[in-house]
Amino acid sequence: MEGFKKFLLQGNLVQLAVAVVIGAVFSNLITAFTEGFITPLLGIFGGVPQFGELYFEVNGSRFMYGAFIDAAISFLLTAAILYFFVVLPISKLMEKLIKQEEATTRECPRCFSEISRQADRCPNCTSEITPEKPVAAN
Repeated sequence: MEGFKKFLLQGNLVQLAVAVVIGAVFSNLITAFTEGFITPLLGIFGGVPQFGELYFEVNGSRFMYGAFIDAAISFLLTAAILYFFVVLPISKLMEKLIKQEEATTRECPRCFSEISRQADRCPNCTSEITPEKPVAAN
């Protein structure tokens, strides 16, 4: 029982549960945005397409392929909106933040190998180098 309790209270499980809830709410937000703004924009260019009622029958069984087409279009619109309004801006922001962070390594002026900024001697060619950052006293 102790192991199960530990499993339930793990940080990763709680984070996953929060992510699922936020994902569901975010999905509703994207669906509302698509239905409220994107679909009417499509209507400007020749009417809002309605595929939900399309079907074909085989031996009395209905195959509602129109519902699949609606779901596929909704998925593609949702994926495009997520990519252009969430993923792309966050990726660009992360690139800027990473560039702003100071690098922890530099090139050795003698052998051009990668060394620490705090190094006073290259571990590869053993030449003495002036550290770029002061070495902290131990």
